Amino acid sequence: MIRTEVHGGWRRLVLDRPAKLNALTTGMITDLLAAIDAAEADAACRAVVLTGEGRGFCAGQEVGSDFMPGPNGPPDLHALADRYHHEVVRRVRASRLPFVAAVNGVAAGAGASFALACDIVLAARSAVFVQAFIRIGLVPDSGATFFLTHLVGDARARALAMLGDAIDADTAERWGMIWKAVDDAALASEAEALAVRLARSPAGALAGIKTLFAGAAHNTLEQQLDLEAKLQGVAGRSNDFAEGVRAFQEKRPPRY
Repeated sequence: MIRTEVHGGWRRLVLDRPAKLNALTTGMITDLLAAIDAAEADAACRAVVLTGEGRGFCAGQEVGSDFMPGPNGPPDLHALADRYHHEVVRRVRASRLPFVAAVNGVAAGAGASFALACDIVLAARSAVFVQAFIRIGLVPDSGATFFLTHLVGDARARALAMLGDAIDADTAERWGMIWKAVDDAALASEAEALAVRLARSPAGALAGIKTLFAGAAHNTLEQQLDLEAKLQGVAGRSNDFAEGVRAFQEKRPPRY
């Protein structure tokens, strides 16, 4: 239920369960984690696009009969969140690879969080983002409260979580939740162009940028300045930096 497409320098990971709007199962999440690991292990892979097949990006966790209390009591949603959904968010955020989300339809619940965990989020204008948890008596998970608070602010984050209202891609762009809303027909090509651009960029610098923004979520200014100085020192000793300076001096595009 996860389709991997290997391209020159980058991979597209496709949530491929279109009849269910790519609703998540534990098997599907296990496959997604394996696909992320495979991209990480491929030295030729320098960027990843995450998208959904069909009319939706991801409708969140499938709510089936196994969600109803049974003879052994209610389902263990703590374990489901921590071992599966949250592990996807951890892997995406910790990855050396830049992740581009191409949100092609509804992104609900954990599906919205998977998109927001990515480094750059593109969304088709027909896409919607919704914190659907409140509709079935649950709290947001998969990093939703973290991402929304940092992206759109406390007031909007609380209202989105408590009301469960859907917002469209243009609103998400205007609020700073995503990078850009694009016409539906242009989504795939725009995401591919971003992946190609990232794949041609200095990989070490991109990994360092991810580390810096992860630190910015909790560091003081002084701590962040120290981290920037440390990683700038690492970047300054890299072959990519040397090539970048040579290319600048020679007035040509760098070859990373």
